Amino acid sequence: MKEFMEPRTKGRSNFLFLGEAGSGKSEIAINFARYLAELGDKPVHFFDMDMTKPLFRSRDVVDRIEKLGITFHYEEQFYDAPTMVGGVNLLLKDDNCYVVMDVGGNDVGARAVGGYAPKINKENTVCYYVLNAFRPWSGNMEHIDGTLSAILGISHVQLGRIHMINNPNMGLTTTAEEALEGMRRMEEMIKPYMELDFACVKEDLYDQVRPMVSGKLMPIRLYLTYEWLKTDRFQV
Repeated sequence: MKEFMEPRTKGRSNFLFLGEAGSGKSEIAINFARYLAELGDKPVHFFDMDMTKPLFRSRDVVDRIEKLGITFHYEEQFYDAPTMVGGVNLLLKDDNCYVVMDVGGNDVGARAVGGYAPKINKENTVCYYVLNAFRPWSGNMEHIDGTLSAILGISHVQLGRIHMINNPNMGLTTTAEEALEGMRRMEEMIKPYMELDFACVKEDLYDQVRPMVSGKLMPIRLYLTYEWLKTDRFQV
């Protein structure tokens, strides 16, 4: 993945992941941090800033993430009371490390980064917005525009800082055909307006899908696979 990652890290040290709940944002953020750690040139700090839901959060697999050589930051919550994690400002200013920020889904979760906007809207930071054609809020341009506008409005992230990610995954049972169909749908919607930076595919499908995709493709390992998702009843 060195060839994939090096162009994205040139002059950049901070990576912010935004997107609606269910888009696959946390999985992509974890994998991106893993690839940064594999580069081996800087320490990697991962901030779980999701305060909007009790499941599918990066903190649920903190032990696995730390085994990758990544320093993990999050704040325990008291019931549903949102609690901000500390240390963000300091590390966003430090170009001698990488910072990956996994921000909670929707505009409510995006409030968590509003106070960091002056640092986020700088050249050393990339803001990735995850789109998933199989989710209802990414089903058409009206939905995408409405959700993105709300998130940008509350987070104060500038539209020009946004890089789009095409993530056509539906979970453990996603097939190569479904991944390709999801990519096609999103490309048809987005490309007339914005470029898609790269697409994601489950790593076990990568060899099948890679020859059929002309753009950049990032294989992802699914970390947030709860036991109850592996049963026939709950597979998605």
